[in-house]
Amino acid sequence: MLDDLKYIHTKDSGDALGMAEKQWQQLEHEFPVPDLNKPDKVVFAGMGGSALEALVSMTWPGYNVPFELVRDYDLPKYVDDKTLVIVSSYSGNTEEAVSVLEQAIASPAQVVVLAGGGELADLTRDKHQIYVDLPKASQPRYAVFYALKALVTMLERAGLVAEAEAEKALHNSAEFLREEVKNWLPDVPTSNNPAKRLARELVGKSPVVYAGKVLASAAYKWKISFNENAKNVAWWGQYPEFNHNEFMGWSSHPHDKPYEVIDLRSSFDHPRVRKRFELSDKLLSGKRPKAHVVEAKGATILEQILWTISYGDFVSIYLALLNGVNPTPVDLIEKFKHELG
Repeated sequence: MLDDLKYIHTKDSGDALGMAEKQWQQLEHEFPVPDLNKPDKVVFAGMGGSALEALVSMTWPGYNVPFELVRDYDLPKYVDDKTLVIVSSYSGNTEEAVSVLEQAIASPAQVVVLAGGGELADLTRDKHQIYVDLPKASQPRYAVFYALKALVTMLERAGLVAEAEAEKALHNSAEFLREEVKNWLPDVPTSNNPAKRLARELVGKSPVVYAGKVLASAAYKWKISFNENAKNVAWWGQYPEFNHNEFMGWSSHPHDKPYEVIDLRSSFDHPRVRKRFELSDKLLSGKRPKAHVVEAKGATILEQILWTISYGDFVSIYLALLNGVNPTPVDLIEKFKHELG
């Protein structure tokens, strides 16, 4: 089925595979962001896929000031005139993001909005705040690299990131991904395509994805992609926290439960985290499915994060095709938003 290009073209009518193939190009996009006052703390508000760039940024490039990710309706009470508040929503209509923006505008904080239009854009213009426009993609989960590039540009303008160093890292990552995605394209047969092979292993199962701190954002993205692309229930967890609770939960489960475990590993993981991966797999042998180990490729932390995200996108899209569903629409989410009012 996954080598039937006619079937793929018919089922993937929203061209999710094409968007996954071209994601690397988003890292080269230029965002016009004005100079910002250097803050002593950063608050980022976003939901779902619109929070992913913030999660990536916590690992690369990282922050030398306190940083908080808000995935709710309320701005932290400590926000003051030394705070940079960034509000992100691809649609521009996410109600949690709108709520936070309204509070941020009423505060003394410096405010920047990252959106693709909608109510956030209107509110930002009306209140004379800084607005950064996201280029159009069909869904927020396909615009993560755009959003990451925009966020890093903001951090550069705020004096929190060295511009030349960050731009070089992003460009190198784009060039790296441009070559790597060729291994996962539809015209590469299953026998030579690791994304197709892994997707086949996941049919009929609920994926559970684990990572250490370095690839935590990628693990969360895999979970989102399984949910929204493949329409699969999926979960994710993080080492070393896994060994303090969830590890025990697996101990009473026979190995034939309807799950598949995926370990995302990085050469930049803490040595003790790598040991925890290995020992957990050993002690849970026969109690949970043996983990599919994905070793991230890339010479830098950023390359490994983005490589893992991209690979997971292809896996989830191929799983969608095996599940007989169109990867792009999220009709139930849209229906929920409509009925929520």
